[in-house]
Amino acid sequence: MGILEVKNVNKRFGGLQALGDVNLSIAENSVHAIIGPNGAGKSTLLNCLVGKLIPDTGSVMFDGQSVLGRKPHEINQMGISRVFQTPEIFGDLSVLENVLIPCFAKRDGSFRMHALESVSREVDMIDQAEQMLLDVNMAEKKDMHAASLSRGDKRRLEMAMCLAQQPRLLLLDEPTAGMARADTNNTIDLLKEIKEKRDITMAIIEHDMHVVFSLAERITVLAQGTPLVEDTPDNIKGHPKVREAYLGEAH
Repeated sequence: MGILEVKNVNKRFGGLQALGDVNLSIAENSVHAIIGPNGAGKSTLLNCLVGKLIPDTGSVMFDGQSVLGRKPHEINQMGISRVFQTPEIFGDLSVLENVLIPCFAKRDGSFRMHALESVSREVDMIDQAEQMLLDVNMAEKKDMHAASLSRGDKRRLEMAMCLAQQPRLLLLDEPTAGMARADTNNTIDLLKEIKEKRDITMAIIEHDMHVVFSLAERITVLAQGTPLVEDTPDNIKGHPKVREAYLGEAH
């Protein structure tokens, strides 16, 4: 049994079969990539994993509990955090203040948005936030305006915000989308560092095969909403079904 278990999941949008009888098991403390050509069902599957979409049939279980129909703060409380294609940060706040927000999140999902002078007295929370920034190599930028950061640094900030939630499962939706190669490589290195420092499971949806093969221990290939192959990166490379899904013909 994996920490995340997807069983017999089907999802239709009108006449479109977005997911067809998907089964997926992600082992705890592993890095598992989900890849496939455009329209393969990757985003639909990810939205099912975080409870945003409810499958027509099937189940999605995290550590023995269903995620289906849960509110976002309930998903976070279960130990699941999500990194979006476009970094979701609070541009009008400082870098440190962005990380303090998840640190101060209430159990009901609302935020204790204290006046900054009140927050400043919460030494433990500030220490926690600063440690998150240190973990993503952003400590020296804690006082910067978040909107002024580069895309790569915004991604690092979003990672720190996710880590502040102390997740057991980190879902990454194309974490290097729109990045220059240097920022992509820095993000790969960051994810490797996070994996080394923390007992955390990662599930990555990504188009960039450089990212996938640099990080993943297992890869699931989707095509037209159905898993084609699940295997190690070495076995995925050159697999005839994978080549057919991406290139349109088997080799």
